[in-house]
Amino acid sequence: MKEVRTLLAFDFGLTQIGVAVGNAVLGTCEPLTVLRAKEGQPDWNAVATLLEEWQPELLLVGDPLNMDGTPSEIGVRARRFARRLHGRFGKPVELVDERLTSHAAKAEARERGHRGDYRRDPVDSLAASLILESWLNGRG
Repeated sequence: MKEVRTLLAFDFGLTQIGVAVGNAVLGTCEPLTVLRAKEGQPDWNAVATLLEEWQPELLLVGDPLNMDGTPSEIGVRARRFARRLHGRFGKPVELVDERLTSHAAKAEARERGHRGDYRRDPVDSLAASLILESWLNGRG
């Protein structure tokens, strides 16, 4: 695999999938967007557009393990999503332990004045940036 510079991270959910972009060389990441999903299926054309725009060398998908490290029910679907990303676009995909990232994202959003209506103002892209940040911190 060639050197990883640009990454896209996905916080998988059944109705929303958060996306963040990062630069492995600079060690930066930022929330990008939230994709709507139906039963975990995004608009694959929207995913293709993001990949075309950002040209990532690596895709990250949050792996929502249970606190004891065992696979969760939603984790099975997140892993399926990761396989589909790889199958459709041929990009390398890594799973990243995302335990507590959604809680951390909500806490960070509240600190910034979020009113708690996560349906209207989702924090999934912030959770995706925390997944990406975790990957960046874990490889050094």
